[in-house]
Amino acid sequence: MKPALLLLCHRIPYPPNKGDKIRAYHLLKFLVEHYDVHLGSFIDDPLDWKYVSDVDAMCKSSHFIKLDPLQAKIKCLKGFFTGEALSVPYYNSKPLQQWINSTVKTHGIKKAMVVSSVMAQFLADPGIKLDNKIIDLVDIDSDKWKQYSTMKTWPMSWVYQREARTLLEYERDAVNDFDTSFFVSSAEAEMFKKKIVHSQNKVGFYNNGVDSEYFSVSGDLPNPYSINTRPVVFTGAMDYWPNIDAVKWFVAEVFPALYHHNPALVFYIVGSNPSDEVRQLAQIDGVVVTGRVEDIRPYIEYSYLCVAPMRVARGIQNKVLEAMAMEKAVIVSTMGLEGISAKNEVEVLVADTADEYIQAINEITESRAVSLGRAARVRVKTDFNWSESLPVVMEHLENNLQQRLS
Repeated sequence: MKPALLLLCHRIPYPPNKGDKIRAYHLLKFLVEHYDVHLGSFIDDPLDWKYVSDVDAMCKSSHFIKLDPLQAKIKCLKGFFTGEALSVPYYNSKPLQQWINSTVKTHGIKKAMVVSSVMAQFLADPGIKLDNKIIDLVDIDSDKWKQYSTMKTWPMSWVYQREARTLLEYERDAVNDFDTSFFVSSAEAEMFKKKIVHSQNKVGFYNNGVDSEYFSVSGDLPNPYSINTRPVVFTGAMDYWPNIDAVKWFVAEVFPALYHHNPALVFYIVGSNPSDEVRQLAQIDGVVVTGRVEDIRPYIEYSYLCVAPMRVARGIQNKVLEAMAMEKAVIVSTMGLEGISAKNEVEVLVADTADEYIQAINEITESRAVSLGRAARVRVKTDFNWSESLPVVMEHLENNLQQRLS
């Protein structure tokens, strides 16, 4: 028999079509090989309910809670009165807490892992007796709120500054309370260590991975583009503010000059749930907003190049890794490249200003794109492999208890 393990995720870990879900899905796949996993999770996208059976089939048991964004936003206002980060009451759920308490007791669970800092609250109940608990914070959410605050006007700038401060306190408490805390990269882990005084020895990381067989050039996928076009592609969940900000900036500051110079260039914004702001960009000549697509790979494979002009970012950009794996030339901001040790001018092109993007795109040649793409794929296969990164999770799940008993 496999030992029992409680796994808590702030979003159903399937399908693996956005950054946090990709990481959680591969973590779940790994854990079920070694444990009887009891999964508790929220579902915030109505389209994801159809995948419940797929996830349930992987687990010993599972429990899913509907997260209504409007109701959650109303709940999060409680934080203004309690002094806590608004993100915490946003995810608070008595039904999930009751399921957790019952499941831990019924199955005698002694080990738990949570994904995302906001899920730490569900293991704070003193009645839950665990021998070992691990948290995967993924990235430093509090720092993203800090970045948001610099790009907003009052009063939202004040709200985001408050969230950055209070959420950092919450993240620090979580690291102190858990036996091990993981981040998505060594850079992210080192940055967080500088923000805490105690428990630095509890902070580690495991890299994201890329399924380099799935994200590879096959030539078998249908070409989604019109002939005689040169698609410049951005991929990502388009209800996520850093992605919205990135494409709005690119369309406003970069694309007009490119399109004027070469009308064959078409900027494709490929990703689910485009906000109203993103949909409006499709009214501009040369800009296409696809919305959700069944398979993102052909949009990458047949693109002229991929861009990731992130101005707000933390952790690892999966959009960059997937494009690199598919041998595409990627032009990415310094912030978007964080955690990826790719060499500028060899495996990617780094650009931060509008002029730098315009120059890089106008000057790139087919041979240069091929050279960059091939080197990029080698980098991804070398550094971002799930089979090599995930075993450290099990080491800590097993070794932390052994160390305390020895």
